[in-house]
Amino acid sequence: MSEGWIDEQLVARGITDARVLDVMRRVPREAFVPSASSELAYADRALPIGCGQTISQPYMVAVMSEALRLTGGERVLEVGTGSGYQAAVLGELARHVMTVERVPELAEAARARLAALGYTNVDVSVGDGTLGSPSHAPFDGILVAAGAPRAPDALKEQLSPEGGRLVIPVGPAEQQWLVVITRHGDRFTESTGIGCVFVPLLGRNGWTL
Repeated sequence: MSEGWIDEQLVARGITDARVLDVMRRVPREAFVPSASSELAYADRALPIGCGQTISQPYMVAVMSEALRLTGGERVLEVGTGSGYQAAVLGELARHVMTVERVPELAEAARARLAALGYTNVDVSVGDGTLGSPSHAPFDGILVAAGAPRAPDALKEQLSPEGGRLVIPVGPAEQQWLVVITRHGDRFTESTGIGCVFVPLLGRNGWTL
């Protein structure tokens, strides 16, 4: 695949983090989409991956990854593994990634795919991602790859008190906005970014199953 898509979809729309751009060039997105959609792997759109879930468009993966401001030594939690593509990107950017998927079939496939590609620093588990992973907290970064009605307190509480960042789409089912929450001790600051549309975040602290 020509690298022209990097300039057209990412650089032209404001992605500037050199590490993120390098990782987006290197992670083989075609390995994370169904074979029937392989020709669309680098299209500027989300794609279905089965079980009612999608792989996010490349631009959104880059935006959310950049928002975490990773430097390489962090421990990161991802909620919503899907096909494993975002986890792979995070695995290149951080020291260790815990990723939680509620659909066992998707989790199993993602685990096998990530292992085959050599991602030894990404652990896939099955569960309710809205609860986070308390036994592995705190996290330097948490990325939620599904739209939530609000940012779950459970995830905020699992952020590192020393600048941990939560990146999450928040809003009604038909439209969300990308929210970045940063923890400073017992205080949280919040900023709202671009509009987006994700599949719903299902679970105890998300939308009702």
